[in-house]
Amino acid sequence: MRKAVVLGASGGMGYALVQELASRGIPVRAFARSHDRMQQRFGTMKDVEICSGDAFREDDLNKACKDVDVIFHAVNIPYPEWPKGHPVMMKNVLKAAEGSGAKIVFIDNIYAYGRSPGRKVTEDTPKNPHTRKGKIRLQLNKMLAEAHQRGVPTLICHFPDFYGPNAENTLMHFTLQGMLSGRNAQYVGRMDVKREFIYTPDGAKAAVELSLRDSAYGRHWNIPACDVISGHEIVEIARRATGYSKKVATVGKGMIAFLGLFHKGMREMVEMMYLNEEPVVLSGEKYEREIGPLPRTPYEEGIQRTIEHMKQKKERS
Repeated sequence: MRKAVVLGASGGMGYALVQELASRGIPVRAFARSHDRMQQRFGTMKDVEICSGDAFREDDLNKACKDVDVIFHAVNIPYPEWPKGHPVMMKNVLKAAEGSGAKIVFIDNIYAYGRSPGRKVTEDTPKNPHTRKGKIRLQLNKMLAEAHQRGVPTLICHFPDFYGPNAENTLMHFTLQGMLSGRNAQYVGRMDVKREFIYTPDGAKAAVELSLRDSAYGRHWNIPACDVISGHEIVEIARRATGYSKKVATVGKGMIAFLGLFHKGMREMVEMMYLNEEPVVLSGEKYEREIGPLPRTPYEEGIQRTIEHMKQKKERS
């Protein structure tokens, strides 16, 4: 890989991808809307070029993707914007890839799989989404598959929920931030249910490793977390790291639905609450069989590192 671009570089996985690429000595262009935010995160890093712009503007994307051979598409947008926004953005990314002759690595979630089949989900598990957002993600997957048939190499990485440095728009961050602040902390979903949260540096390592292999393109890959974990276990780890001693309240589907009466973003969360009751757990057998051992940072270590990063960021602000 001569040079890569990370679209959505200021987000949790985007940030981790820039860090991973730069650590391997691969020149990387970091693309996101906020130039100031990227300057704070990457301004002193070797091999990182900052490029601000809007992924909905074709000219901005074409500029960002010029002279690169791999495009990491890690842009996310608020739920209410998904129906129109994501297909338009993907169309722009595909055009930019065609223009530059670049490959595409798409950072995806688990929504397209729909409900849990009661066992670990492999890449052969049928994608049968029952939510609007799952159907949108499946649409994006189909757009990438069609582009690959047209000659644009594409690969899809499916990840569970994120946590890690700068992964701020996440369920785990919501809980950790509340505990770190010393205020009344909350956990979204049932605390007794075990589910997956992937540490973003682990996910970035796996995605970059796939991007370097021609055999990985034209396929999709499941990248699981190190294990499943319950809300109770997350809270206990965070208590040790923060000293938080208050009760952590639970936010259930009923409360999210009530808040959705007044907030469109919360209303859009309701249909995804099934993941907090019937977790979709990914199998990494294909990756480990064809690529090698998956990066698996234990939750104790990953949560501790995430909290330390949050503390440092708070001290700098």
